[in-house]
Amino acid sequence: MKNEAMGYLRRERKLAVLYILPALSVFILFMFYPLVYTVYLSFFRWNMVSPKMKFVALQNYINLLTDPVTLQVFKNTALYIVILILFNFLLPYVLAYINTFLMKTGKDIYKALFFSSSLIALVVGAILFQWIFNPVSGPVAALASKAGTALPAWSKTPGLVIFVISLVAVYKAFGYNFLILLSGMGSVPGELIEAARLEKASNRNIFRRIVMPLTSATAVYILIMTIVQGLQYVFTPIKVLTQGGPNDASSNIIYRGYDYAFTFYETGMSAALAVVTMVIFLLLLYLEFRFVEKGVYYEN
Repeated sequence: MKNEAMGYLRRERKLAVLYILPALSVFILFMFYPLVYTVYLSFFRWNMVSPKMKFVALQNYINLLTDPVTLQVFKNTALYIVILILFNFLLPYVLAYINTFLMKTGKDIYKALFFSSSLIALVVGAILFQWIFNPVSGPVAALASKAGTALPAWSKTPGLVIFVISLVAVYKAFGYNFLILLSGMGSVPGELIEAARLEKASNRNIFRRIVMPLTSATAVYILIMTIVQGLQYVFTPIKVLTQGGPNDASSNIIYRGYDYAFTFYETGMSAALAVVTMVIFLLLLYLEFRFVEKGVYYEN
């Protein structure tokens, strides 16, 4: 009887491996192998053309971390993340609450309007914002002229250039984040909201003490996606509008890695920056699971 049970378990394990094998093969081919190969390349100097690669050990990492441009790029990335969190996480979070619990009419209209921006390609959005913020003939410049001031050349102004480029990524991702947060709001029991209102609780307290805890799982997901996906979205407007300028004032870690590989042909430096970026994101994920995940509410 015991031998039959052991044989059954072995067959079940083989069957499980057989079912997992297709997905595992895809992960190995498109995720694990590129990851290992990127780490491998980070220890070499190679221009993607020469048949020989020169082993330099940790020199790529030393050059990367001692380069003042790297510090500038990390500062830019931090500013991108702050702007994206404000406009692609906090703002849709509040608007989803208003749409679900405060608005009485026109909810579907606002849902459609907010989501419509997600249908526009990033390249089109970049060109659109380039026209909107044109310092000579754009609508923002026209409004500034009527107010007796002039719109600065944003593409040549450090700080402002990051804000305008971030707006393109915000425009693309805002509607999706809004709808996901809206679906999270829909899972909040209406009885709790009505009970709180009967107790004369303010809308602010209802949001902080009822809605935020009960939608925390959805919020954490959107927070992570805002950072990770937002930095990927930023790449296209940087490439289309500024190419990282002026003087790397609009570049970030994603675009800088692209520059190393396909502009300067320094594959080892690009791979080293990719590895450093991965370590930073792993650290952020660890901190999220270590400190944020404890307060997350899961219904089941």
